[in-house]
Amino acid sequence: MSRNLEKMASIDAQLRLLAPGKVSEDDKLVEYDALLLDRFLDILQGLHGEKIRETVQDCYELSAEYEGKHNPQKLEELGNVLTSLDAGDSIVVAKSFSHMLNLSNLAEEVQIAYRRRIKLKKGDFADEASATTESDLEETIKRLVVQLKKSPEEVFDSLKNQTVDLVLTAHPTQSVRRSLLQKHGRIRNCLTQLYAKDATPDDKQELDEALQREIQAAFRTDEIRRTPPTPQDEMRAGMSYFHETIWKGVPKFLRRVDTALKNIGINERVPYNAPLIQFSSWMGGDRDGNPRVTPEVTRDVCLLARMMAANLYFSQIEDLMFELSMWRCNDELRARADELHRSSKRDAKHYIEFWKQVPPNEPYRVILGDVRDKLYYTRERARQLLANEISDVPEEATYTNVEQFLEPLELCYRSLCACGDQPIADGSLLDFLRQVSTFGLSLVRLDIRQESERHTDVLDAITKHLEIGSFKEWSEEQRQEWLLSELSAKRPLFGPDLPKTEEIADVLDTFHVISELPPDSFGAYIISMATAPSDVLAVELLQRECRVRQPLRVVPLFEKLADLEAAPAALARLFSVDWYRKRINGKQEVMIGYSDSGKDAGRLSAAWQLYKAQEELIKVAKEFGVKLTMFHGRGGTVGRGGGPTHLAILSQPPDTIHGSLRVTVQGEVIEQCFGEEHLCFRTLQRFTAATLEHGMHPPVSPKPEWRALMDEMAVIATKEYRSIVFQESRFVEYFRLATPETEYGRMNIGSRPSKRKPSGGIESLRAIPWIFAWTQTRFHLPVWLGFGAAFKHVIEKDVKNLHMLKEMYNQWPFFRVTIDLVEMVFAKGDPGIAALYDKLLVSEDLWPFGGRLRANYEETKSLLLQIAGHKDLLEGDPYLKQRLGLRDAYITTLNVSQAYTLKRIRDSSYDVKVRPHLSKETMESRKPQTAELVKLNPTSEYAPGLEDTLILTMKGIAAGMQNTG
Repeated sequence: MSRNLEKMASIDAQLRLLAPGKVSEDDKLVEYDALLLDRFLDILQGLHGEKIRETVQDCYELSAEYEGKHNPQKLEELGNVLTSLDAGDSIVVAKSFSHMLNLSNLAEEVQIAYRRRIKLKKGDFADEASATTESDLEETIKRLVVQLKKSPEEVFDSLKNQTVDLVLTAHPTQSVRRSLLQKHGRIRNCLTQLYAKDATPDDKQELDEALQREIQAAFRTDEIRRTPPTPQDEMRAGMSYFHETIWKGVPKFLRRVDTALKNIGINERVPYNAPLIQFSSWMGGDRDGNPRVTPEVTRDVCLLARMMAANLYFSQIEDLMFELSMWRCNDELRARADELHRSSKRDAKHYIEFWKQVPPNEPYRVILGDVRDKLYYTRERARQLLANEISDVPEEATYTNVEQFLEPLELCYRSLCACGDQPIADGSLLDFLRQVSTFGLSLVRLDIRQESERHTDVLDAITKHLEIGSFKEWSEEQRQEWLLSELSAKRPLFGPDLPKTEEIADVLDTFHVISELPPDSFGAYIISMATAPSDVLAVELLQRECRVRQPLRVVPLFEKLADLEAAPAALARLFSVDWYRKRINGKQEVMIGYSDSGKDAGRLSAAWQLYKAQEELIKVAKEFGVKLTMFHGRGGTVGRGGGPTHLAILSQPPDTIHGSLRVTVQGEVIEQCFGEEHLCFRTLQRFTAATLEHGMHPPVSPKPEWRALMDEMAVIATKEYRSIVFQESRFVEYFRLATPETEYGRMNIGSRPSKRKPSGGIESLRAIPWIFAWTQTRFHLPVWLGFGAAFKHVIEKDVKNLHMLKEMYNQWPFFRVTIDLVEMVFAKGDPGIAALYDKLLVSEDLWPFGGRLRANYEETKSLLLQIAGHKDLLEGDPYLKQRLGLRDAYITTLNVSQAYTLKRIRDSSYDVKVRPHLSKETMESRKPQTAELVKLNPTSEYAPGLEDTLILTMKGIAAGMQNTG
């Protein structure tokens, strides 16, 4: 086979890698990918020489040959090439393939944006922007009016009253460093401009040079985090998206909503204070199993967010002042402006030297100048409190609540409208009002999350101190009786003499921080592992005792399968408590967890139980006259409830969203949703349009026979999953040998420990490393395990069930989405790669166990395709199949590198036994470079270079699979 280097980067070679005839003439993906790859290979050769470039080419071609016929011999040949490299070259090769995967992702993002622009120009939504994969707001509104005969007024009323609250969380933290993400953004922009139709030859030359610079800068940047991020680091990274895209993206999106409504005959704008889009955060508030999130951290992130919000407003208010230069105003505004001029002369010390610049005949500027001054002092007070815990800025010189901030802006808006200047009012001022209504003074509201057991420990310490018994030992009835009596009492429950362990002090200090900071800094208080009404009442009591002025709404989180099954009964018991029902004023929020339920019972059983739990929870809420908001704790991967937003929302049970949706946007998914302006716009559009459609045109309810079949399959799936994961005596041993689970923590991608408890098996392992480990080996066991046994059972029981499963796939959105997502995961999977990990890393007596799992994988895939009516994976989505195919050869090289690196790390005699082709002279010649590698990572206990190579393969595979966990 020819080793022609140009072949790798040529478009024709890339096209031959794919199924013939699958790439349309206007498809730029392969062209983008090839261009970036060509530029990178030139850079690689310039930096590291032709030999490294040839090695990368050899690895790529061996991987491509393996992907063509899945011949294990090619993996062995690839392994020989990779193990012959010295430690430094091994790092460079791993980094090169990781970098190429990131470039491939960027090419794909630019291609998606290109295709979308083409389709929008043509008015054609027949492929990736169709109703089966994505929500386009204008198309959704038109469909509701034209096809479903909803009146424009009904659509407008539903839209302005619905709420989507996007909750940004840190875990799993984005595996790509922030500095690299910014460089990737510049590469993406260069590529987009390079292919713009109006680019001149000179433009293209300059852009090509810029592209090469950015590719080299990204490659020369260390991909590896050398220390774990702190919760404050995670918060700053998360908040940067507000500064870069979300801040301006929200008013831009809301203007598009206005346009879509105008196109159906509604000439009224969405009110600026309509709660259409809201943002919350867990960064610095989620202390569930994370000892690094302390009360001090919570205080810091709240003040930092307030400082950032005030700074964003302050930087924008001067533009607004420049625009509102007109002199006509109503009497109300004129009187306010005159009063401000008089007061400024009397008490100038609280104001900036702005009054000297604004003449009295520019009243809007006078009003906005006062707003600017208060924003300045609001920012300064938050900055000083953050730095020194005290501030010399008086609170009365600042904004303490959003109503104070909105009032002068509303006054300006009313005055402009009254004077015939509504078009001006509906410009930048309306955008600013919408930003203030969306982001408030806190930028985002911080949720607090804590385990129920930690609250129980606090109350147990209190009851023992009061010498009335042990709260832990009381029955649920005793707990409720005591909690309600104390909630009705007016005296303090405990004093400063309460004996406190470090854990108890941490819980109480967190409540004290909540009481000290402005109430609008916080959203919900979420209780993980909640099982009973007393769990909720305990938090209510602790809030009262710690003098929280505006108590946070308390949200029970139901995660594991048994908790989900018991959730409706637990909610009914909670609503039966008169005190609590009066407290919530007809509104309740409940969170359901996708991650731990999937780890507990497998994806099929978890998905079905989540579906049924929502139905039952809504029924309970209706019985008690309570409006229930479901909070969906979804991850980025299918194993943790991830998947396309549109499909996820429209597959929820009828009446469970009803215009009110909260959902987590986790870690790496934040970049995918908000990393660019167009991504931010699409994200807001997807959530808004799908929520509107679900409310106005709910999905079909499952037929009774479908329910019965799902119930039966869920029992079999759970049994199969648990029999292997929890009951197979050597499963944990196999899992830790066959995957990089034990090495996961070295990536330093999150502040939170990978386990809730230092010791223990799968039960104590968090869902993220559990999914991560199987994703790295491309086996994806948590996603598919249980499906095959369930399908096989019902089909063998009655062949008519196969017909029913096909009917369910074609007619029931929930079932179709479930099957399609698993099919997509199979398309990303490769049992041949998993077999290589077994061969290199697993003891021989466990090989048959791995073989049985791979046979299960193949049988499950076959049954899944049969139900979907597909001959090949993703035959219904050739574009996705193409995108995945472009990555395969890159990922395979990294998989082989990872497997052999793990072998060397875990087996100290590996070089002697497995690398006999390396001479003693060769090993001796590498000693100088080895010394340099020790300097690079001096704390590693592994042989020089191995840890960096391993981490680079982990990051590269995560980029290729487009998720870490």
